Amino acid sequence: MSLRFVPPAAHPTHTSPETSAPSAPGVHDTLRSRLSLTSTPASSSSKTPQVQLQSSHPLEARLVQWREMQDRLKMEMLRRQFGIAEPVKRGMELKITKEGEWRPVALGGASGVHRDILEGRDCEIGWEDVFVGNELREVPDFHSEMEARMKMNW
Repeated sequence: MSLRFVPPAAHPTHTSPETSAPSAPGVHDTLRSRLSLTSTPASSSSKTPQVQLQSSHPLEARLVQWREMQDRLKMEMLRRQFGIAEPVKRGMELKITKEGEWRPVALGGASGVHRDILEGRDCEIGWEDVFVGNELREVPDFHSEMEARMKMNW
């Protein structure tokens, strides 16, 4: 892998349509509500593929690629400096924190603070930290969630 810190320019080919604003789930997004899923159908003799309308800004995909590229660069530099054991150890720690962290939704749900610390993002606040996507969902009671977690919901 090269030590490249800027991701290559690649634009998404499709997005999933959303009924609400991606930054604030549940809030009606007037600008995106009228987007059709596909463009006007092309004639059957045309060889050009249909172009789908984008419901998100291309910069969003670019920022996701930027973060992934920075993570890969960090792991590659750790591998070159300390050997393969360091990236493997960090990958295992990230997996353990992702799978092991659980807190009932009635108590606020999992925060992901351990993962943020391991990734070096504990001082950042992004949209995904504030709007997790389940703000309008009905919160299950503690006992039914615990029974489902422990596989006791016969």
